[in-house]
Amino acid sequence: QDAAPASRSHPVKHNLGAPRGEGMANGPLTTHVLNTATGLPAAGLAIRLSQLQEPGQQWTELVCQGHADGRCLPLLAVGQAKAGTYKLRFETAAYWQGLGHASFYPFVEVVFTITDASQKLHIPLLISPYSYTTYRGS
Repeated sequence: QDAAPASRSHPVKHNLGAPRGEGMANGPLTTHVLNTATGLPAAGLAIRLSQLQEPGQQWTELVCQGHADGRCLPLLAVGQAKAGTYKLRFETAAYWQGLGHASFYPFVEVVFTITDASQKLHIPLLISPYSYTTYRGS
């Protein structure tokens, strides 16, 4: 749950996303969301990428809107990935409300560590109104 006091969680927003013309394979960090209740991509689901900044535990945030195929263009452009701790926040409540469903999870946060910034990392999310699953892809 994201209940951190405002004084600790002042996100700093940066436009770190890859240019729109780059394909999925060109970025070092990608994601996609699949609605497992329908078997279709979760089109339009809002996704945010943040990186933990030390010291002080402050998150630097990138906002990225999902696309029609449930995928987000590369979240980091080639050369922008750095070793560190990151989180992806998927705004699931708004997505399910848009489909006329209630959602048990108002959002899903996936926190992960990049240790080798030269490797491609793909983090899929599979969702239904009452469950979610994620894993490390490549």
